[in-house]
Amino acid sequence: MDPWEVPAGARSISIEGYPLTYTEAGDGEPLLLIHGSLNDYRSWDAQVGAFQERYRTLAISLRHYYPEPWAGEGGEFSLSRHAADVIAFIRALKLSPVRLLGHSRGGAVAYMVARAAPELIRALVLAEPRGMEDLLPGEDAAVDGASSNRAIFDALHVALQSGGRVEAARAFIDAFNGPGSWAAMPARQQTIILDNIATGIDSGELPGMRCEDIARFTFPILLIRGEKSLRRYELGMEAMRRCNAAIEEVVVVPGAPHGMHRTNPEFFNSAVLDFLARN
Repeated sequence: MDPWEVPAGARSISIEGYPLTYTEAGDGEPLLLIHGSLNDYRSWDAQVGAFQERYRTLAISLRHYYPEPWAGEGGEFSLSRHAADVIAFIRALKLSPVRLLGHSRGGAVAYMVARAAPELIRALVLAEPRGMEDLLPGEDAAVDGASSNRAIFDALHVALQSGGRVEAARAFIDAFNGPGSWAAMPARQQTIILDNIATGIDSGELPGMRCEDIARFTFPILLIRGEKSLRRYELGMEAMRRCNAAIEEVVVVPGAPHGMHRTNPEFFNSAVLDFLARN
Protein backbone atom coordinates (compact mmCIF):
# COMPACT_ATOMS: atom_id res chain seq x y z
CA MET A 1 0.00 0.00 0.00
CA ASP A 2 1.25 3.51 -0.84
CA PRO A 3 2.07 5.68 2.21
CA TRP A 4 -0.01 8.53 0.73
CA GLU A 5 -3.07 8.68 -1.48
CA VAL A 6 -2.53 8.34 -5.21
CA PRO A 7 -4.69 10.96 -6.99
CA ALA A 8 -7.51 9.85 -9.25
CA GLY A 9 -6.24 9.10 -12.74
CA ALA A 10 -2.67 8.54 -11.58
CA ARG A 11 -0.74 5.34 -11.00
CA SER A 12 2.02 4.23 -8.66
CA ILE A 13 4.96 1.87 -9.02
CA SER A 14 7.62 0.98 -6.46
CA ILE A 15 11.05 2.12 -7.67
CA GLU A 16 13.82 1.00 -5.32
CA GLY A 17 11.37 1.11 -2.43
CA TYR A 18 9.86 4.48 -3.30
CA PRO A 19 6.28 4.74 -4.67
CA LEU A 20 6.75 6.79 -7.84
CA THR A 21 3.54 8.43 -9.07
CA TYR A 22 2.86 8.88 -12.76
CA THR A 23 0.12 9.21 -15.35
CA GLU A 24 -0.18 7.33 -18.62
CA ALA A 25 -2.31 8.11 -21.66
CA GLY A 26 -2.41 7.06 -25.29
CA ASP A 27 -0.89 4.24 -27.29
CA GLY A 28 2.13 3.80 -29.49
CA GLU A 29 5.82 4.28 -28.79
CA PRO A 30 6.62 5.65 -25.31
CA LEU A 31 7.26 9.31 -24.52
CA LEU A 32 8.31 10.19 -20.96
CA LEU A 33 7.96 13.72 -19.52
CA ILE A 34 10.05 14.98 -16.57
CA HIS A 35 8.98 18.12 -14.74
CA GLY A 36 11.05 20.99 -13.35
CA SER A 37 11.54 22.46 -9.87
CA LEU A 38 8.46 23.06 -7.68
CA ASN A 39 6.35 21.12 -10.17
CA ASP A 40 5.08 17.56 -10.69
CA TYR A 41 3.40 15.40 -13.33
CA ARG A 42 0.48 17.86 -13.49
CA SER A 43 2.70 20.56 -15.01
CA TRP A 44 2.37 18.72 -18.33
CA ASP A 45 -1.43 19.07 -18.52
CA ALA A 46 -1.21 21.08 -21.75
CA GLN A 47 1.10 18.50 -23.35
CA VAL A 48 -0.43 15.15 -22.45
CA GLY A 49 -3.64 15.75 -24.39
CA ALA A 50 -1.72 16.61 -27.55
CA PHE A 51 1.02 14.00 -27.23
CA GLN A 52 -1.22 11.04 -26.38
CA GLU A 53 -2.75 11.14 -29.86
CA ARG A 54 0.54 9.82 -31.25
CA TYR A 55 2.47 8.37 -28.30
CA ARG A 56 2.08 6.39 -25.12
CA THR A 57 2.66 9.45 -22.97
CA LEU A 58 3.86 9.11 -19.39
CA ALA A 59 4.40 11.99 -16.96
CA ILE A 60 6.09 11.28 -13.63
CA SER A 61 6.50 13.03 -10.31
CA LEU A 62 10.09 12.80 -9.12
CA ARG A 63 10.91 11.54 -5.64
CA HIS A 64 9.49 13.75 -2.84
CA TYR A 65 7.26 15.75 -5.16
CA TYR A 66 3.43 15.70 -5.13
CA PRO A 67 1.50 13.66 -4.12
CA GLU A 68 3.99 13.00 -1.33
CA PRO A 69 3.33 15.60 1.42
CA TRP A 70 7.06 16.13 1.96
CA ALA A 71 8.30 18.67 4.49
CA GLY A 72 11.79 18.97 3.02
CA GLU A 73 13.54 16.75 5.54
CA GLY A 74 14.72 13.14 5.40
CA GLY A 75 15.20 10.91 2.38
CA GLU A 76 17.38 11.31 -0.67
CA PHE A 77 16.79 14.43 -2.73
CA SER A 78 19.24 15.08 -5.52
CA LEU A 79 19.58 15.11 -9.29
CA SER A 80 21.57 11.88 -9.03
CA ARG A 81 18.80 10.15 -7.09
CA HIS A 82 16.15 11.37 -9.49
CA ALA A 83 18.14 10.21 -12.53
CA ALA A 84 18.62 6.77 -10.99
CA ASP A 85 14.87 6.59 -10.30
CA VAL A 86 14.01 7.49 -13.89
CA ILE A 87 16.39 4.86 -15.26
CA ALA A 88 14.82 2.25 -13.00
CA PHE A 89 11.33 3.45 -14.01
CA ILE A 90 12.11 3.10 -17.73
CA ARG A 91 13.43 -0.39 -17.19
CA ALA A 92 10.59 -1.48 -14.88
CA LEU A 93 7.93 -0.45 -17.41
CA LYS A 94 10.03 -1.72 -20.35
CA LEU A 95 9.83 1.65 -22.11
CA SER A 96 13.16 1.63 -23.91
CA PRO A 97 14.02 2.95 -26.32
CA VAL A 98 12.08 5.95 -25.01
CA ARG A 99 11.61 9.48 -26.22
CA LEU A 100 12.58 11.56 -23.19
CA LEU A 101 11.54 15.18 -22.59
CA GLY A 102 12.74 17.19 -19.58
CA HIS A 103 12.21 20.80 -18.56
CA SER A 104 14.56 22.81 -16.31
CA ARG A 105 15.55 20.54 -13.38
CA GLY A 106 13.84 17.74 -15.29
CA GLY A 107 16.05 18.57 -18.26
CA ALA A 108 19.11 18.08 -16.09
CA VAL A 109 17.70 14.74 -14.93
CA ALA A 110 16.98 13.72 -18.54
CA TYR A 111 20.55 14.63 -19.54
CA MET A 112 21.96 12.51 -16.71
CA VAL A 113 19.75 9.58 -17.71
CA ALA A 114 20.94 9.84 -21.32
CA ARG A 115 24.58 10.03 -20.26
CA ALA A 116 24.36 7.09 -17.85
CA ALA A 117 22.19 4.83 -20.01
CA PRO A 118 22.21 6.01 -23.65
CA GLU A 119 20.91 2.63 -24.79
CA LEU A 120 17.54 3.54 -23.24
CA ILE A 121 17.06 6.68 -25.37
CA ARG A 122 15.33 6.93 -28.75
CA ALA A 123 15.33 10.76 -28.83
CA LEU A 124 16.01 13.50 -26.29
CA VAL A 125 14.22 16.84 -25.87
CA LEU A 126 15.77 19.36 -23.47
CA ALA A 127 13.74 22.45 -22.59
CA GLU A 128 16.15 24.85 -20.89
CA PRO A 129 17.88 22.18 -18.80
CA ARG A 130 19.66 23.20 -15.64
CA GLY A 131 23.46 23.10 -15.57
CA MET A 132 24.47 24.30 -19.04
CA GLU A 133 26.75 26.91 -17.44
CA ASP A 134 29.24 24.08 -16.98
CA LEU A 135 29.79 24.28 -20.74
CA LEU A 136 30.79 27.96 -20.55
CA PRO A 137 34.05 28.06 -18.55
CA GLY A 138 35.58 31.47 -18.14
CA GLU A 139 32.57 33.36 -19.45
CA ASP A 140 30.75 35.85 -17.24
CA ALA A 141 27.44 34.33 -18.31
CA ALA A 142 28.46 31.00 -16.82
CA VAL A 143 29.31 32.51 -13.44
CA ASP A 144 26.24 34.73 -13.45
CA GLY A 145 24.04 31.80 -14.38
CA ALA A 146 25.20 29.64 -11.51
CA SER A 147 25.20 32.42 -8.94
CA SER A 148 21.80 33.82 -9.92
CA ASN A 149 20.24 30.37 -9.82
CA ARG A 150 21.72 29.81 -6.36
CA ALA A 151 20.48 33.23 -5.23
CA ILE A 152 16.93 32.45 -6.35
CA PHE A 153 16.84 29.22 -4.35
CA ASP A 154 18.50 30.86 -1.36
CA ALA A 155 15.83 33.55 -1.37
CA LEU A 156 13.18 30.84 -1.47
CA HIS A 157 14.70 29.17 1.59
CA VAL A 158 14.68 32.43 3.54
CA ALA A 159 11.08 33.18 2.60
CA LEU A 160 9.95 29.70 3.59
CA GLN A 161 11.64 29.98 6.97
CA SER A 162 9.62 33.10 7.64
CA GLY A 163 6.45 31.15 6.90
CA GLY A 164 5.37 33.02 3.79
CA ARG A 165 4.64 30.18 1.37
CA VAL A 166 2.73 32.26 -1.16
CA GLU A 167 5.22 35.13 -1.09
CA ALA A 168 8.06 32.63 -1.42
CA ALA A 169 6.40 31.10 -4.46
CA ARG A 170 5.70 34.53 -5.95
CA ALA A 171 9.33 35.62 -5.64
CA PHE A 172 10.61 32.33 -7.09
CA ILE A 173 8.33 32.32 -10.14
CA ASP A 174 8.84 36.01 -10.87
CA ALA A 175 12.62 35.55 -10.68
CA PHE A 176 12.59 32.87 -13.38
CA ASN A 177 9.73 34.07 -15.57
CA GLY A 178 9.66 37.83 -15.03
CA PRO A 179 7.78 40.25 -12.75
CA GLY A 180 4.06 39.58 -12.52
CA SER A 181 4.35 35.96 -13.66
CA TRP A 182 2.97 34.54 -10.41
CA ALA A 183 -0.04 36.86 -10.46
CA ALA A 184 -0.78 35.91 -14.07
CA MET A 185 -0.42 32.19 -13.41
CA PRO A 186 -3.63 30.10 -13.48
CA ALA A 187 -4.88 28.98 -10.08
CA ARG A 188 -4.18 25.31 -10.84
CA GLN A 189 -0.53 26.02 -11.59
CA GLN A 190 -0.20 28.11 -8.43
CA THR A 191 -1.58 25.12 -6.51
CA ILE A 192 1.01 22.84 -8.11
CA ILE A 193 3.82 25.19 -7.07
CA LEU A 194 2.54 25.44 -3.49
CA ASP A 195 2.07 21.65 -3.27
CA ASN A 196 5.79 21.28 -4.06
CA ILE A 197 7.19 24.30 -2.26
CA ALA A 198 9.20 22.20 0.22
CA THR A 199 11.28 20.78 -2.64
CA GLY A 200 12.89 24.21 -2.91
CA ILE A 201 15.61 22.90 -0.56
CA ASP A 202 17.64 22.39 -3.77
CA SER A 203 21.23 21.49 -2.90
CA GLY A 204 22.83 23.31 -5.80
CA GLU A 205 23.90 20.04 -7.46
CA LEU A 206 24.50 20.37 -11.20
CA PRO A 207 24.32 17.57 -13.78
CA GLY A 208 28.00 17.90 -14.68
CA MET A 209 27.52 18.62 -18.38
CA ARG A 210 30.68 17.96 -20.38
CA CYS A 211 31.27 18.60 -24.06
CA GLU A 212 32.89 15.20 -24.57
CA ASP A 213 29.79 13.45 -23.21
CA ILE A 214 27.45 15.45 -25.45
CA ALA A 215 29.66 14.68 -28.44
CA ARG A 216 29.12 10.97 -27.82
CA PHE A 217 25.32 11.19 -27.97
CA THR A 218 24.17 9.44 -31.14
CA PHE A 219 20.40 9.81 -30.67
CA PRO A 220 18.54 12.85 -32.05
CA ILE A 221 18.44 15.86 -29.73
CA LEU A 222 16.07 18.83 -29.71
CA LEU A 223 16.92 21.95 -27.70
CA ILE A 224 14.04 24.33 -27.03
CA ARG A 225 13.94 27.64 -25.14
CA GLY A 226 11.66 30.57 -24.46
CA GLU A 227 12.12 33.82 -26.36
CA LYS A 228 11.99 35.78 -23.09
CA SER A 229 14.10 33.41 -21.01
CA LEU A 230 17.34 34.34 -19.27
CA ARG A 231 20.33 34.85 -21.57
CA ARG A 232 22.26 31.96 -20.00
CA TYR A 233 19.90 29.42 -21.54
CA GLU A 234 20.58 30.73 -25.05
CA LEU A 235 24.34 30.69 -24.47
CA GLY A 236 24.23 27.20 -22.96
CA MET A 237 22.33 25.78 -25.92
CA GLU A 238 24.75 27.36 -28.36
CA ALA A 239 27.54 25.65 -26.44
CA MET A 240 25.77 22.28 -26.60
CA ARG A 241 25.47 22.57 -30.36
CA ARG A 242 29.17 23.33 -30.65
CA CYS A 243 29.83 20.07 -28.80
CA ASN A 244 27.75 17.98 -31.21
CA ALA A 245 27.19 19.18 -34.77
CA ALA A 246 24.30 16.73 -35.21
CA ILE A 247 22.09 18.68 -32.79
CA GLU A 248 19.40 20.55 -34.70
CA GLU A 249 18.94 24.31 -34.62
CA VAL A 250 17.50 25.52 -31.31
CA VAL A 251 13.74 26.06 -31.34
CA VAL A 252 12.63 29.34 -29.77
CA VAL A 253 9.10 29.54 -28.33
CA PRO A 254 7.69 33.00 -29.19
CA GLY A 255 6.77 35.28 -26.32
CA ALA A 256 7.61 32.67 -23.71
CA PRO A 257 9.76 32.82 -20.56
CA HIS A 258 11.24 29.78 -18.76
CA GLY A 259 7.85 28.07 -18.35
CA MET A 260 7.46 27.93 -22.11
CA HIS A 261 5.33 24.77 -22.27
CA ARG A 262 2.67 26.47 -20.15
CA THR A 263 2.90 29.98 -21.63
CA ASN A 264 2.72 28.96 -25.29
CA PRO A 265 1.72 25.28 -25.33
CA GLU A 266 0.45 25.30 -28.90
CA PHE A 267 3.84 26.28 -30.35
CA PHE A 268 5.76 24.13 -27.88
CA ASN A 269 3.67 21.04 -28.58
CA SER A 270 3.84 21.50 -32.34
CA ALA A 271 7.62 21.88 -32.29
CA VAL A 272 8.13 18.80 -30.11
CA LEU A 273 5.73 16.66 -32.14
CA ASP A 274 7.38 17.71 -35.40
CA PHE A 275 10.78 16.70 -34.07
CA LEU A 276 9.55 13.40 -32.67
CA ALA A 277 7.74 12.53 -35.90
CA ARG A 278 11.09 12.76 -37.69
CA ASN A 279 12.94 10.84 -35.01
